[in-house]
Amino acid sequence: MNPMQLASVVDGRVVDGSVVEGGPHRYRSANPGRLDETVAMVRLADAETFRRAAGAARQAQRQWARVPAPVRGRVVAALGRLVEANKEALAALVTREIGKPIAESRGEVQEIIDTCDFFLGEGRRLYGQTVPSEMPDKQLFTFRVPVGVAAVITAGNFPVAVPSWYLVPALLCGNTVVWKPAEYAAASARAFAELVWRAGIPGGVLNLVYADGPTTYDGLEQALAAGLVDKVGFTGSSAVGARIGELCGRHLQSPCLELGGKNPMVIAPEADLELAVQGALFSGYGTAGQRCTSLGSVIAHADVHDEFVRRLDAAVRAAPVGDPTRDVVYGPMLDQRFADGFEKILGWIAGHHRVLGSSAVGRITDLAPRDGFVGDHRTGLYYHPVLLDGVRPGDEVFGQETFGPIVGVTTYRSLDEAIELANAPGYGLSASIYTNDPATAFRFRQGVGAGMVSVNNSTSGAEAHLPFGGNGRSGNGSRQSGVWVLDQFTRWQSMNWDFSGALQKAQMDTATVRPDLDFRLEHWDG
Repeated sequence: MNPMQLASVVDGRVVDGSVVEGGPHRYRSANPGRLDETVAMVRLADAETFRRAAGAARQAQRQWARVPAPVRGRVVAALGRLVEANKEALAALVTREIGKPIAESRGEVQEIIDTCDFFLGEGRRLYGQTVPSEMPDKQLFTFRVPVGVAAVITAGNFPVAVPSWYLVPALLCGNTVVWKPAEYAAASARAFAELVWRAGIPGGVLNLVYADGPTTYDGLEQALAAGLVDKVGFTGSSAVGARIGELCGRHLQSPCLELGGKNPMVIAPEADLELAVQGALFSGYGTAGQRCTSLGSVIAHADVHDEFVRRLDAAVRAAPVGDPTRDVVYGPMLDQRFADGFEKILGWIAGHHRVLGSSAVGRITDLAPRDGFVGDHRTGLYYHPVLLDGVRPGDEVFGQETFGPIVGVTTYRSLDEAIELANAPGYGLSASIYTNDPATAFRFRQGVGAGMVSVNNSTSGAEAHLPFGGNGRSGNGSRQSGVWVLDQFTRWQSMNWDFSGALQKAQMDTATVRPDLDFRLEHWDG
């Protein structure tokens, strides 16, 4: 299969490589499960291309906003149907390019369909309000208006679902978009963009820019300084999110930041341990632990700690790992950079940790094989799962996002201690508790700082009509999905219409009521 040749698309036209000073810079997007297979060769743009894309989006925005919102909703409906018709092809491309198991890739594509199904109706429900005035012959109104131009920068671990969380509501609300996907997921991004354009979105309304991180930051800085970007959406690491938040703050903008997670799972003494093991296995090791919602730390009650660890260890050892086109719990790391990062994280394992989950640590090789590996481990970036017992609050592996197939386990005795441990790393994306006691569940929800809480379910999993987002190191409180994301891509505008024929001054010319506040019932004889 010949690799795709990809370049940025601005205002409906492929960007010529000559715009890049010194000639085009190319990136090779490889299949992480078969490293010798090139999925795409990507021509990376310079900062000026990003700025030009923002300019094209600015030019297109006013006309796109004039399209009636219900008609924009029909475009969203068409996108959902196109994605549905191309579900298997898009899922297969996602698996090929980033190594996500095919079942998860199908679920990711289904998430786009669900998002479209939800938002197609919002084109008829971008409601404002009529508000009573304090003066006669005057009417007050509120309207949702588009923000303008949105710059959307996304990671590649969910190369099509997460972008849909931004693109679908942003476009529905009348905004135009500059989308910068991850380079290692370039082909998946282009495929999704093609479906968006085919649904009826004009080229300048959605612009696709391929660039590396530093170039993207420079281009965004230029576009913000030129007044070409009105909203930034970013999904990625907490460190980069902090820099983007700082940059937006200089221009008095509040970005939508969806960042990393160190998601805790509390195992209460009355928990269904078998169910908890299933949740820990899926959320801790699915996608090789490379989700922002991946399980980071298990916080198990002392009374059930040993039994839970025994069961989870057995489940992890038996979990099928390997070829992502087959029925496996996880496949390869997304890209070489994440394999390198995971190698560093494995260096955090200390002498007081008990290493479980596999017969070896690190990359799966002929010298360090994994029993029951599915396929040929020599072809890709495959790593052993790690279950780390005896983790302490001061350990790096406890306090930092690990983004790989590793889960730490620590112990607690009181619910207050469990909540304190859950909040200690400072992230606040997702948290889970396994309990059959309603009081425990609700007290945990009250105390934990996560934006999303699951009871008897894993830390991973989102639905299109529920708000998604985190607090603390996981985000700035912005929310995606459901009606809540509309507040990211619209601004409230108020209008007053005075038809009295005279100038009525608010708070000055209003009618007054003079009550008798000295009246008391005890002096009333009827």
